[in-house]
This record gives sequence, structure tokens and C-alpha cells, in this order.
Amino acid sequence: MENKIIWEQFTAVDLRVGTIVEASAFPEARKPAYKLRVDLGELGIKKSSAQITQRYTVEELVGKQVICVTNFPSKQIGPWLSEVLVTGFEDEEGFIVLAQPQAPVPNGKRLI
Repeated sequence: MENKIIWEQFTAVDLRVGTIVEASAFPEARKPAYKLRVDLGELGIKKSSAQITQRYTVEELVGKQVICVTNFPSKQIGPWLSEVLVTGFEDEEGFIVLAQPQAPVPNGKRLI
């Protein structure tokens, strides 16, 4: 299937790197998830909810750099307002593996 987009469509999605500075359980979520706070540099610290409990513990998430969509509208998930989407890929079991840069980069840098 060929579904090509132009450069302007790609750059319309604001994908930036951030570092998880806080992770905690999210028992109010309908599906198992964590509440995250991600430092996105000049954009500040943003909240997110991520269904990544099968592959990660809250302890190992703090300090990980992740790639986030920063220009989606905020989404209310129970009592938590998710401000960015932390991205990832489904593994062979359907669990989410975080999308991460291969080497450390400054928080807030755009994916190009």
C-alpha cells in the first residue's frame, strides 16, 4: 500500500524527545497504565499516561528518554490530564516497547 505524504505533513506532527522524571501507578485507568511526567526542555514538564506496565517498572522508567507527540490536544484519562503522547511499538505479544533515541540528546529536540 502506497500512502505517501509530503514533508509539511510530516513536520505538522511535533515529535520531541523528553526524559521521564516521574512515573507512578495509575490504578484509576481502565487498562493497566502508568502516570508519567516528561521533561521536554523548553516545552516544560508535561504529563502523560502510558500503557507500558507489562514491559517496564516505575523505577526503571525514571531517567529514560522517550519520543513524544507534543501537539495533540490534551486528553482526560480518568482524573489525569494527558498532555503528550509517549510513542512506542507493539512487540510480538502486543506489549508496548518505548520509542527512544539511540544516544542521549537534549530534551525538547525535534525528530527530523
